[in-house]
Amino acid sequence: MRKRESLAPLVLTMILVVPMLALSQAAQQTRILIVNGQLGQVTVVQMNGRSYVDLETLARVANGSLSFSGNQITLTLPTAANTTPAAAASTTAPAPPTALANPGFSKAFLKAGIEAMSLVREWHSALANAIQNGFPLAESWLSGYRIQAAAGLRLASVAVSTDSDQSAAQLLNNEFENMKTLSSNYVAARQSLDYIAPDALSNDALNQKIINCGHSLAAMAASGQFVDDGSCQ
Repeated sequence: MRKRESLAPLVLTMILVVPMLALSQAAQQTRILIVNGQLGQVTVVQMNGRSYVDLETLARVANGSLSFSGNQITLTLPTAANTTPAAAASTTAPAPPTALANPGFSKAFLKAGIEAMSLVREWHSALANAIQNGFPLAESWLSGYRIQAAAGLRLASVAVSTDSDQSAAQLLNNEFENMKTLSSNYVAARQSLDYIAPDALSNDALNQKIINCGHSLAAMAASGQFVDDGSCQ
């Protein structure tokens, strides 16, 4: 019963964090996974509407353990109440001056920010899939993704409560605006009957900027601290 209880928050977290946009029968995507408050980047394989994560990676993110004995695999995950020695030490050790000046992300903003990032990724994935497969591009179709991403961005902005939240919210807004421009560019090109090569995005500087910004935001979410490396400017 303890294993089922400890796995319950994992299942709920994956439902919240991992967008269920299956672009192919088996698609691999890098996502941020939160297990009992611990964040880490994992490779998620989507197949037949389900999401799969490597057990060893799951154990690492959750600070758990994985053992093998014959045909038996034992995965042990700590409960949310348990803390690692490093986490316990951090609560008792005096915070350095820089930590006081930059307390990191608030839990509310971190959750809302991750969701906003996921919605922008869904928008980007839908556009990329349409271009790669030569599907029609129409503003009426893509506007649904833009509206959802805008709503996610507003929720993240409302959740801002620290300096790090405020700084990251601005970068999230930059990512949204760049994605809006990229989407509009290709819709306009299609309306003008311009030829759009299947690999057009791979040679698009704005698209690469969006990808790099997404990686930077994901790294910040995983660390819980704001670090501007210039990717989202």
